Amino acid sequence: MTRSRIAAPILVLAGLAAGLWLAPSRQADAQAPGSPVAINAADHPSLQAAFDALPAEGGVVRIPPGDYDITEPLVISKPETRVEGSGAATHIRNHNEQGKPALILQHPKREAAQSSSERGQTYLWRVQLADFRVSGNPKSGDGIYAHGINEIYIHGMSIDRNGGHGLNCQDCLEDPRINDSIFTYNAKAGVNIQGGHDIVVNGNQFEENQDGLRCIDSFNLCMNANNIDDHLRHGVVIENTYGSVLSGNMIEECAGTAIVLDRDVYGVTIGSNVIAHNQGGGVDVRDAWGSSISANTFTIMPNPAVRIGPNSGRIAITGNAFSNSYIGPDTRRPEDYEAKWPQKVYAAGIELDGTSDIAISGNLFTGLIEEAVRTKGRCIRIALSGNVASDLGRKRGEKLAAFNMSGAEQVTAGLNAIEKGFEGSSR
Repeated sequence: MTRSRIAAPILVLAGLAAGLWLAPSRQADAQAPGSPVAINAADHPSLQAAFDALPAEGGVVRIPPGDYDITEPLVISKPETRVEGSGAATHIRNHNEQGKPALILQHPKREAAQSSSERGQTYLWRVQLADFRVSGNPKSGDGIYAHGINEIYIHGMSIDRNGGHGLNCQDCLEDPRINDSIFTYNAKAGVNIQGGHDIVVNGNQFEENQDGLRCIDSFNLCMNANNIDDHLRHGVVIENTYGSVLSGNMIEECAGTAIVLDRDVYGVTIGSNVIAHNQGGGVDVRDAWGSSISANTFTIMPNPAVRIGPNSGRIAITGNAFSNSYIGPDTRRPEDYEAKWPQKVYAAGIELDGTSDIAISGNLFTGLIEEAVRTKGRCIRIALSGNVASDLGRKRGEKLAAFNMSGAEQVTAGLNAIEKGFEGSSR
């Protein structure tokens, strides 16, 4: 099988830049025995040869600008290793069509480990990838497959058009960090994290993957200041994960739902995000408890901006704005209620479906197609206070009750500012 080969033009370029690239690698012999080394990939016949030249203690591999074509995965199997390129000018192109990833980060004995104690001996620590591009094709696998990497650090990467996930972190238990990277057009998730904790995903861009980010069987996700746009399914999926926060993100125009919480989620805060024009809904709380949804802006959400399902409860929904495209005397976008996605540009509110113990306070509901809040099934102990509601029922052109609590039990409602004609009954 063909490994990556560094073409002659790249070697010439590396030679021209010898003062920058070759000096660090030529100093390796002067370092103390057993010390990490700095390697210039241009000194080796392939990228894999450069990675293999690292000692057991790890080191730095610097990849010069150029296109690096591969048909088999590149394997990084040493701890304390950093691989860095020259931005998008350093491009690893995966031509494999058997579903194999471009890069594999993994201890050489990881796959063979049977027991948990054996697997505990096969974690690699502190593998870092920075400042290069990884792309694939519809029949390739993940862009980067990382298995058992503690304190993995992904920074300044461009990962696109892979047949699997852009970045797939499996059992990267300790402190994954994914910063300032871009994940686009991957057939599965831009980032898939399964089995991690104390996770930081900050300042990235996700566009037109299947899902933006999936965080499964994990805890303590901090996902902040990311731009998540145009996904073919969902923006963010969190399952069986607790103690996490999503804040300051922009999540727009996903064909599915902006944020999905499912499978025994608890202790999650979703706050200060802009969640705009997602076809399937804003926040779908399918199976989550003891969580809050606060200070978000939900705009032109054609399906429920917040839905709390029958397997969820004990949720606070506070200080959010639910709105259409109203900009003064008119809406910016005409509301065609028969339009197909993505021409659906009207707005919905909150749906409570067979849930319990929900506090809805201090929210703004304006320009919605139906009620501000409606219930389905048997809902118990709902508190509605301090909300503002106006310009509702736009789809049918009739004045609906702002809060449709039909079938709900133990409802407390008060101190809400509701436009005349929409007061109705809370029951």
